[in-house]
Amino acid sequence: MKPVAHQLKTIPAVADALHAVRRLPGVLLLHSARQIDTAKGQPLGRYSFLMADPFDWVVLATPEENPLKKIKSFLQSFRTEAQPDLPPMQGGVAGLFSYDLNRAFESIPAAKFETFPIPTIVAGVYDTVIAWDHQTNKAWVVSQGFPETAPQRRLERAQQRADFFLQLLQSSGGNRRAEPILCQPESLESSSFRYSVAGPAGLTSNFSADGFQSTVQKCVDYIYAGDVFQINLAQQLRIAANCDAIELYLHLKASNPAPFSAYFDFEVSGFHRTQIISSSPERLVSVNQGRIETRPIKGTRPRTGQPMVDIWAREKLANSEKDIAENTMIVDLMRNDFSRVCTNDSVVVPQLCELEEYASVMHLVSSVEGQLSPDCGLTDLLAAIFPGGSITGAPKVRAMEIIAELEPDSRGAYCGSLGYLGFDGNADLNILIRTVTAQRGWWQIPVGGGIVSQSNPKQEYDETWAKAAGLLRAVAAGSTEVKSAQQQQQQQQ
Repeated sequence: MKPVAHQLKTIPAVADALHAVRRLPGVLLLHSARQIDTAKGQPLGRYSFLMADPFDWVVLATPEENPLKKIKSFLQSFRTEAQPDLPPMQGGVAGLFSYDLNRAFESIPAAKFETFPIPTIVAGVYDTVIAWDHQTNKAWVVSQGFPETAPQRRLERAQQRADFFLQLLQSSGGNRRAEPILCQPESLESSSFRYSVAGPAGLTSNFSADGFQSTVQKCVDYIYAGDVFQINLAQQLRIAANCDAIELYLHLKASNPAPFSAYFDFEVSGFHRTQIISSSPERLVSVNQGRIETRPIKGTRPRTGQPMVDIWAREKLANSEKDIAENTMIVDLMRNDFSRVCTNDSVVVPQLCELEEYASVMHLVSSVEGQLSPDCGLTDLLAAIFPGGSITGAPKVRAMEIIAELEPDSRGAYCGSLGYLGFDGNADLNILIRTVTAQRGWWQIPVGGGIVSQSNPKQEYDETWAKAAGLLRAVAAGSTEVKSAQQQQQQQQ
């Protein structure tokens, strides 16, 4: 049976549609907020997907053996054929795979602090999707009718669900009403965020400047000792929320648009309500009819908007031995991960260390592709490659052990993944960098980079702030908006 698919005559703005469904449980937006061409001329960021009100959930509170078993069961129970005339996400399991899922696959120690606790996996099982094709400027509501499986009942439910979402979209009328935020951030029982840093008022970090740089040097020492070739190290920033999470997402989309942006709002038993807000430029993996691709990013320079300065920065990045070595190591790691689940001799590297430009920064980006083996499914693929090597280091397991030793706080969503595993066997998952976790009136903002033997501690510290720039602009925009609203209120009184 084919899904019920309503093509929308009036294309809603993604932000308007997000506001229309915001009061439903499990709102998940996978948003191509910036459409670009890759270094090889391939379009990136063509589709966006909005989901809410899943008919079931997959929640894994802590890492455990066989963590993807329930997801595999859902994908098998509701297997469908992809409809080629529709965008690729047509229903499936979608949500968050936190960085700490690594501990389900390897014996990695837990972090010292967990200031913003979230489940290891929290994903909805979505039967209905609002989908945009930005290339053709078309949009649909696609409804599968699950969990009903009897043909007539499934068709009836599919139509009912499609009508429900169509009604929400039509009744919203572009009306965007911000939700109130917590007046006072909640007290955090255990926290290492005690270092004041430059930026918006109240911004703190879990590293001092000297502390981060000395930790970079420890990473370099581990490399010279032969433990690893590369380690990804991050500091985490924290600041009190100054607007609601959707408004922060919209500010972030404006200040730092990216092809793998995302917004996820969830509240599950045993955990605080949480929103994940991301403007990620990086893909963990995509699957299209068994063809898989990952796009590791290593090598970063800020964009200034000054032509001559940016031309010089591009030249320096494109010829940086350190950044090229860093990127190539991760490409080799991902080729090895892909080989575990791909057919023989199908793994190729069509793009190696090519320069691509994003809103705030320029990156060296590579692409690794392969053909998924017929006896491997989406969950086998995820288990083989998670987490992405570009945010751990190489060799991956030893790098993750060192990260657990040197970083004081659990990464949580950061360096995990948001995306979908489709009922039709297709998938797309990002890597959660340029990401904010909103919880209990606070925003957690981690930023990091890869450390190799040539790393300069001061330069690595500065690179984290280059990556934070777009995020902090979004924070500042929220603060400006709040002040403006307060001034208007005072004038009316």
